[in-house]
Amino acid sequence: MISIAAIDHVVFRVVDLDRMIRFYTGILGARLEKVQAEIGLYQLRLGTALVDLVPVEGALGAMGGAPPGREGRNVDHVCFRVSPWDGDAILAFLAGHGIAAEIASRYGAEGEGPSIYLADPEGNMLELKGPPWPVGPEQDRI
Repeated sequence: MISIAAIDHVVFRVVDLDRMIRFYTGILGARLEKVQAEIGLYQLRLGTALVDLVPVEGALGAMGGAPPGREGRNVDHVCFRVSPWDGDAILAFLAGHGIAAEIASRYGAEGEGPSIYLADPEGNMLELKGPPWPVGPEQDRI
């Protein structure tokens, strides 16, 4: 049996590397951890996971075909678990960077709880997920 514990890394093919690095470091708090420019791989640390950015014109990025854009994306969305969770503070921070978002209740790996959807500069959808809502005795856990 295979037992998955968490997201290890996600790879996004990108058109504007500098803008994407600024978004992930400046908005989501990632730090640039490793650069392998010769193959076109830029790895950013977000909690326990990595977000790999691969420019479409680089050696790795060119293998993926047409670049991401309005006509198609590389992925539907990636969900990052945020801890500690302060939804109002997250919304205020995003608004301060011109990102309009709202909190909705969605089911995730830990159960139903708050989440916020937003897009990075190249249209990749991201979900910021909070902890599950408390479960009362009358609620059924499926």
